[in-house]
Amino acid sequence: MLESMYLLALIMAVVEDALIVAGGLGTRMYPISTFLPKESLPLVDIPVLIHLAQEAKAAGVKRIHIITSPNKDLSPLLKDVSHLHHNRPELDESLFSSFSNIEISVHVQEQQLGLGDAILTALDEVQGPFLVLLGDNVIIDNHSSSRDYTPSNASKLLVDCFEKNNLPCGAILSVPDEELSSYGVVELDGELIKNVIEKPQSGFAPSNFVLCGRYIFTDDCKKLLNEIYTVEKFGELQSIELQKHWMNGDGFIGVNLDGFSWYDSGNPYSWLQAQVDHALQRDDLSKQFSDWLKLRIKD
Repeated sequence: MLESMYLLALIMAVVEDALIVAGGLGTRMYPISTFLPKESLPLVDIPVLIHLAQEAKAAGVKRIHIITSPNKDLSPLLKDVSHLHHNRPELDESLFSSFSNIEISVHVQEQQLGLGDAILTALDEVQGPFLVLLGDNVIIDNHSSSRDYTPSNASKLLVDCFEKNNLPCGAILSVPDEELSSYGVVELDGELIKNVIEKPQSGFAPSNFVLCGRYIFTDDCKKLLNEIYTVEKFGELQSIELQKHWMNGDGFIGVNLDGFSWYDSGNPYSWLQAQVDHALQRDDLSKQFSDWLKLRIKD
């Protein structure tokens, strides 16, 4: 019995790498994204990329891969600036060194050829299953302040799911009917995703659950992208083809992030909503901001 458990532990792969995909041009956020990458924009006072790094580290990965584009410079966000913490000692020190104590690699996606192509730029340095975090998507269950910061559990839930099932998975969230046409909507059979309908017309969505920018992909990904789902065949390397491959095989699991808040720094209206929603839920801002907002709306 002990021997079989040991062999099973050897077979079960461990998620040690996280890919933060930050190569998009951010055209919906022009003109600000021509000066600052959308991944550097703050959710109140904490940059998007810091949220994602903290989330990935909380999920237990050993390496973070940043996938960027030729004209985008994210290096200021990767610096350890803990020497500045003394200027604001009441703030959480970890936010000044989010990329410390972990291996960091930066990969450049030379052309915009889809999410699969972005992922492929890092896979020579990745072994085994890996996390994928879309760089403009903040998904949090902890509306904590910069004084006592608590990372999101979103990626940790995906890692837990993979460790339990040893299958690729994607995070899903429920959205209102009127928003379904903006997303990839999933058809579910229990916890298994059986199909993804991209931006369905009104009345044709199989559910209210949509993919929301967090995945765990398995180590067959590189072979599939290089040999089967290629640019020559599909025009772009889109991750949806990988997902369909797994759906038609052993399975692709949907991890429901019910109770999480989902914010998009690549969309002006969504990002404006994010600032208000997050501020109203932070214990250091909610009372004062809520009081001001009520007066502002009244006026």
